[in-house]
Amino acid sequence: GPAQAEMYAGLQELGVANGEDLKETLTNCTEPLKAIEQFQTENGVLLPSLQYALPFLDLHGTPRLEFHQSVFDELREKLLERVSAIALEGKVEERYKKLEDLLEKSFSLVKMPSIQPVVMCVMKHLPKVPEKKLKLVMADKDLYKACAVEVKRQIWQDNQALFGDEVSPLLKQYILEKENILFSNDISFLQNFFSPSPKTRRQGEVVQKLTQMIGKNVKLYDMVLQFLRTLFLRTRNVHYCTLRAELLMSLHDLEISEICTVDPCHKFTWCLDACIREKFVDNKRARELQGFLDGVKKGQEQVLGDLSMILCDPFAINTLALSTIRHLQDLVGQDTLPRESPDLLLLLRMLSLGQGAWDMIDSQVFKEPKMEAELITRFLPLLMSFVVDDHTFTVDQKLPSEEKGPIPYPSAIPEAFTKFLQENRIACEIGLYYILHITKQRNKNAFLRLLPALVETFSDLAFSDIFLHLLTGNLTLLGDEFALEEFCTSLFDGFFLTACSRKENVHRHVLRLLLHLHHKVAPAKLESLQKALEPTKQSGEAVKELYNQLTEKLELRKPSPAEVTETPSMELPLPTVPTPASR
Repeated sequence: GPAQAEMYAGLQELGVANGEDLKETLTNCTEPLKAIEQFQTENGVLLPSLQYALPFLDLHGTPRLEFHQSVFDELREKLLERVSAIALEGKVEERYKKLEDLLEKSFSLVKMPSIQPVVMCVMKHLPKVPEKKLKLVMADKDLYKACAVEVKRQIWQDNQALFGDEVSPLLKQYILEKENILFSNDISFLQNFFSPSPKTRRQGEVVQKLTQMIGKNVKLYDMVLQFLRTLFLRTRNVHYCTLRAELLMSLHDLEISEICTVDPCHKFTWCLDACIREKFVDNKRARELQGFLDGVKKGQEQVLGDLSMILCDPFAINTLALSTIRHLQDLVGQDTLPRESPDLLLLLRMLSLGQGAWDMIDSQVFKEPKMEAELITRFLPLLMSFVVDDHTFTVDQKLPSEEKGPIPYPSAIPEAFTKFLQENRIACEIGLYYILHITKQRNKNAFLRLLPALVETFSDLAFSDIFLHLLTGNLTLLGDEFALEEFCTSLFDGFFLTACSRKENVHRHVLRLLLHLHHKVAPAKLESLQKALEPTKQSGEAVKELYNQLTEKLELRKPSPAEVTETPSMELPLPTVPTPASR
């Protein structure tokens, strides 16, 4: 066919006879057998010793094709080895000259499957494949596919759109993987979204593939960063910030100095990476990070945009917020005010920078966000007063009670707390982490006290996937409380169900939680929840699927009618005694 013809067309250019020549010879000759013999002699392997060996192979029924093929394969292997050797020997310009000559000679045969590997190998070893050849490769889907990544990089660096097409499915896959972890059906306070170490995360498929695609090419690295910035702006999805940091650190692991030395965030990211690994910012590293921030020079403020994106990575925010909560607890013990602690102020500064990333990159105004004094003088002392309330209550419980009777846990929330959570992003983030902290401590009283403040928060942060993922995990520690009507009403009616109908993700997280804890929930409550959580026409597939799983589980739990009738009506159920609040 025409494809065949195209494939072998290159042979003629090189003065090698092909099928067409044989056809022509046979059409114009009087004695076909003699003509064939002559063609074989002229185009066969020119080794005198073969003259006698070939008839011997014929006697054994070995087809000439098979013989030629095996000689050919052998030669090709030798040639491939030789090409790789040339790429390493002699003076740089000489070896590349040799390879370029070889490419000139062989490129016309690039369509021949048997020769293609050799041509590809030559190109792979050329740091600069001639532009004309790259264009030919680019124009042909199959050739482009067959190319080594070393050659593709040369094509990509001048074709952002083509590179974008290659990178785009990987970025989609990355975001999907993150969301799958956040919505995973396995709920646990031990294993959560933030459990894997940074090193482990960087072994992920997408990061590895991108690292491989970029190689040592700064231009491609910059393109990927540009894609990530654009997508972050378009979607506000913070997982792109994680990928930005992971990619840099993956290149750092491979010691690719060509890129690491030109990324102005490298040292900052490296230091922060160590903090994320420990889930804590210690004093030594705090000084180091502060040094980087203070070292941003006039005229280089644009680097703040990049640093803010690194700090907006949820893994960074998580580390800064956990460290902030730990610092506040220490301050309570030391009787120190937040404004007197430079370490705490630095954590807040970095939180602000991270939380301000989107606005900074969007507005292109590169300066650190102003810290609101009230955050430090009013909000944080308020959180510290909650810590004090807990200590006081615990001590009170242990004191012998005289006539005064048991002291109730303070139930009112200071209005200022609710207002801060609604109006101040950093306060909201820290407030949410404080609530996660008390839940993890199984402090039911403090949890129920502060829960109402979560219904309305700054840009609905309390209904964000990362917070709900962590909250549902920590709530498994309060499993036994789900048998109590009051607890369930506060948690479900008072919090989750206020957003279920307008926020699909909240609906999913509640169903995840119930799939995990349904056996702990009082039956009457469970029934009303099942009704309230029924999917609507607008609900997505994920919600319907979770709801069906829950319904199936509950069906299995229902006693069969036979069992119900056998219960003697005389026995009264024992009243459930609430357990004393455990620390």
